[in-house]
Amino acid sequence: MKTARDLVLILGIWQGLALAQAGGQPAPQQPAVADSSQAPQPHEQGQTDTPPAPDPEPTTLFPHRETGRYWISGQMNFILQWHPSFRAPYSGPNSLRPGAEHALSQLYTLYTGYQLTKTTEILFAPESTAGHGISDALGLAGFTNLDVVRNPDLGAKPYVSRAMIHQIISLSGDRVPAARGPLSLATELPARRIEIRAGKFGLADFFDLNAVGSDSHLQFMNWTVDNNGAYDYAANTRGYTDGVIIEFQDRRWGVRYAETLMPKVANGIQLDADALRAHAENFEFEFRRSIVPRRNGALRLLGFVNHANMGSYRSAVDNFLAGKTPVPDIAAHPLQTTIKYGFGVNFEQQLNDWLTAYGRWGWNEGQHETFAYTEVDQTVAFGAGMDGKLWRRRFDRAGVAVVTNGISRDHQLYLALGGKGFLLGDGRLTYGRENIFEGYYTAHLWRGLFASFDLQHVNNPGYNRDRGPVVVPGLRLHVEF
Repeated sequence: MKTARDLVLILGIWQGLALAQAGGQPAPQQPAVADSSQAPQPHEQGQTDTPPAPDPEPTTLFPHRETGRYWISGQMNFILQWHPSFRAPYSGPNSLRPGAEHALSQLYTLYTGYQLTKTTEILFAPESTAGHGISDALGLAGFTNLDVVRNPDLGAKPYVSRAMIHQIISLSGDRVPAARGPLSLATELPARRIEIRAGKFGLADFFDLNAVGSDSHLQFMNWTVDNNGAYDYAANTRGYTDGVIIEFQDRRWGVRYAETLMPKVANGIQLDADALRAHAENFEFEFRRSIVPRRNGALRLLGFVNHANMGSYRSAVDNFLAGKTPVPDIAAHPLQTTIKYGFGVNFEQQLNDWLTAYGRWGWNEGQHETFAYTEVDQTVAFGAGMDGKLWRRRFDRAGVAVVTNGISRDHQLYLALGGKGFLLGDGRLTYGRENIFEGYYTAHLWRGLFASFDLQHVNNPGYNRDRGPVVVPGLRLHVEF
């Protein structure tokens, strides 16, 4: 009954806001709103040093100061998803449930910041998650809701998502405009500079960003559409880690490096404090170039190396075949340090005033267990995003994307013999690549209120051709303070 009340509540809120929007005056036409604060975009995405004109209508409930030492903002994100029943001759402990179901997730974040000097700032963001995803986020490598915390037992108790010091070191006298936001308070920056961040943060706030597919608040919702699914980036269950990021930026290129902690166990909430035994290196080169004249474009090359207490899929299968375990068990090994590494490519290209294409490719070695993000060893994604300029709704946005995910042969055999990862495990497996389509439309209702409709179609959920396909419609209400 509770989920039914949730459904009625969010539909009522959405309908009421839509009616209020319909009864009001048309909003002035503005440049497209920037991405929400959950996935801020890197500085200097464009090729120009001319700052955008101020918007006469704010896209937050309360206006933010463009100058000053303090920053306070917040957001709420509600995602309601459901799916009808689908074909599934068998299911396992980590399967997407074949019966019809729906679920509501909630995410609340408060962003605060203070500039100690013009080049030094402290950033702090408490957060709370509530609700859950369909099937408690099990059974899909490309899960349909990026806001979901994969351990529903953690509850809605607030926690610290980000707590860091941000230091800017100038290497030139030239200045370029910068978008003031929750992860950087400056309105202009040295054209050539070093930036250092130390503390608690999410690697996905700074690595593998994309103007079209990185924001589950206003853009796509799927894990492997908004992020590179093969990028097993260091994080606890909630998506955050402790460490240091060092970044060099010039006008048309940049490079960033992060040294961070890994979780103690796969998908664990606790980070391993023994940095000599468990840690991760992350590298990214960013080139801001365009193949279309007078349009923005970027290419990002990513690499990561994880050191942690990770099991081997081949060893788990060999132990099972030798009768040492009743089923393949990736966690049945003594404390050890093994290495998992991978690479990624991420591009975006503006095609005209309202349409931008993007794509990602990712690969990891696939021999050692997925430890932090999702069970993907290879991924390819393509899509496009657009704003509403074409139909005279400049704050609206829409997008379509397709992604195909795969896993290594050792990973396939492990699941086929009844092994479980922290996300997948149908008990059996007839392997096929997990292929996903997603499309969304986000409507700007008023100030900081946005409503979205999302539709996802998944072939071979959990890489299993015996199950599915499954269709997952969704509604989203986003509030930006």
